[in-house]
Amino acid sequence: MAEPLITQYGPDVPQAIARMVSAVHPRFPVDAFLHDALTGYDALALMPRGKHIARALHRHLPQDYATALRILLGSLDQPHGRVPGLSLASFLYLPHTVFVAEFGLDHFEPSMQAQHVLTQYFTAEFSIRPFLQRHPEATLARLAEWTRDPSEHVRRLVSEGTRPRLPWASRLPAFQRDPAPVLALLDRLKDDEALYVRRSVANNLNDIGKDHPDLLAQTAQSWLRDATPERRWTVQHALRSALKRGEPGALAALGFGASAEVRIGASSVTPQRAVIGGALNIAFDVTNTTARPQRVLVDFAVHYVKANGQSRAKVFKLKTLDLAPHETQRVGKRISLAEMTTRKHYPGLHRVEAVLNGRSEALGSFTLAASA
Repeated sequence: MAEPLITQYGPDVPQAIARMVSAVHPRFPVDAFLHDALTGYDALALMPRGKHIARALHRHLPQDYATALRILLGSLDQPHGRVPGLSLASFLYLPHTVFVAEFGLDHFEPSMQAQHVLTQYFTAEFSIRPFLQRHPEATLARLAEWTRDPSEHVRRLVSEGTRPRLPWASRLPAFQRDPAPVLALLDRLKDDEALYVRRSVANNLNDIGKDHPDLLAQTAQSWLRDATPERRWTVQHALRSALKRGEPGALAALGFGASAEVRIGASSVTPQRAVIGGALNIAFDVTNTTARPQRVLVDFAVHYVKANGQSRAKVFKLKTLDLAPHETQRVGKRISLAEMTTRKHYPGLHRVEAVLNGRSEALGSFTLAASA
């Protein structure tokens, strides 16, 4: 099994930061800082470790915020001794962004300048959110300026930091109620030259759609007019969750009918008795039952058994079929039943369904066992 990522965020992180800070601020009390930062460190999860280090920095740097911030920013490029190429390499700068979020809210201008710098080392998508809540108008105005920034990291901060449902972060209830200010920013970025930014735009729209499905569909339809292939991809990616939920507006935006007039046949779910760690093969025919062409979004769902014995559907993307009149096409996929960090398997009966333009139809089932 892969090594947990948190092992890459061990005691060497505050030690590296201490080296960097002391290189530009010789009076920094390295030993006292490390004792403070490492007390209780091992018991903490990843993000709380970043916050723990930031609070230790605050206790041992000069108490004047502007002075402390200058020291931190001045230390960013100092040698730190961490192994290059780590998956969490950029997380070295997580405490710096937390420092700004926790102690810089009453110092808007230097904090915003700092986040402009820091997001080019480690994303400031988390630290910008308290400013959106405390200083919404000023922060939105600054983000509007940053939509034209030369750095793709800064432009991405605009779209990622304003996501109403950003993972690992507290939600932004004001934008969940009224996403209009966010949509105005996303409109500026929808044709960004960087896929990195456009993917973030799509993720933000996907978030908005969970609270405002009709608005998502309207925005998608608007953006798809005279869309480039790049913008079309952005819209399709933004609609992915809505399509899985079978929302009519999202389906219509991409040219799918409210219901597919098709027939499912020759379904196969093998093996019927699967084991954790093995694999499952799913296949079925899709036949257009009409005398006109149809475009059908074909997915499938596995109802995974959970620890409490209940089941929960996981929808897998399959493909889009352009079916001629009365045409039949076979579709299928092999999925892994190996244990993952994002999915733990439990024994029991698992139902499998085809999902056609958001409508589910039974394909069969399989029994999952712990071993053969």
